[in-house]
Amino acid sequence: MKQREVHFYSEGFKIVGDYFTPDDMKKGEKRPGIVLCHGYSGIRPLILPDYAKVFVAAGFPCLTFDYRGFNGSEGPKWRIQALEQIDDIRNAITFLQAQDEINPDQIGIWGTSNGGAHVVYTAGVDERVKVAVGQVGFGDGWRLMMDIRTPEERKALLAKIAEDRTQRVLTGKGSGADTASLLASPQTKEFFAEALKVMPDFYCEIPWQSAEGTLEYRPIDVAHKISPRALMLIGAEKDDLCKIDGYKAVFDKAGEPKKWVQYPITHYQIYTPEWVAPSAKVAAEFFTEHLKR
Repeated sequence: MKQREVHFYSEGFKIVGDYFTPDDMKKGEKRPGIVLCHGYSGIRPLILPDYAKVFVAAGFPCLTFDYRGFNGSEGPKWRIQALEQIDDIRNAITFLQAQDEINPDQIGIWGTSNGGAHVVYTAGVDERVKVAVGQVGFGDGWRLMMDIRTPEERKALLAKIAEDRTQRVLTGKGSGADTASLLASPQTKEFFAEALKVMPDFYCEIPWQSAEGTLEYRPIDVAHKISPRALMLIGAEKDDLCKIDGYKAVFDKAGEPKKWVQYPITHYQIYTPEWVAPSAKVAAEFFTEHLKR
């Protein structure tokens, strides 16, 4: 496998990524390619290379990247607005299509967590996506943010968002919260506590404006537009962040061809070696079946 750092532009911001190609690529050969999309506050050195290696081994050139405002990419720091990140994904697709090794008519996308929601939305609005695979994602941002909170915590969240909106309007500045506090499920808090020990750069403070945007984000509304292009979704039965029934509802809205897979694990267990292997394998098999046609 060959790997090189690349960059492209998304709405004027320089986006940094890594481009992976199989060692057996022949001169002049063009293959299907895959864009990998990270989760909420995710950065490309974390998790994505584990999946890219499996996809490359299956014969697919792959592109990973940092969303605008994260890690090496330009843009407002730590800002997460779903449709802006969708633009980043679509521009990543355009960049991948322009590479010499890629058949521009055979593009797949893969995403995890928030990226597992983004691939549904992107495939629903961009017909260049021929195959979409998502894991441990969601279809309704309001439900995502509210299901992990008590009634009192929900009121506090909405009050804080309203307060911050007023401050932004009156002063031009808002505030934020760290990811584990914003996505306040027990599994999330445990994962971030451990992840920050090995990768301190993973820390970020997400603007309350981004929380407001997440509440309004509903990939489920465009899931029906993906067919007749292929969709596979992978759910985690013990997920306390992106509840499996919410993700299954997205799958049920989509037309054929489609495939549903679920594992008896938590949200973040899917990133452990024990579960990266099967989840990456089943995704690679789905891409091989539907993207190499």
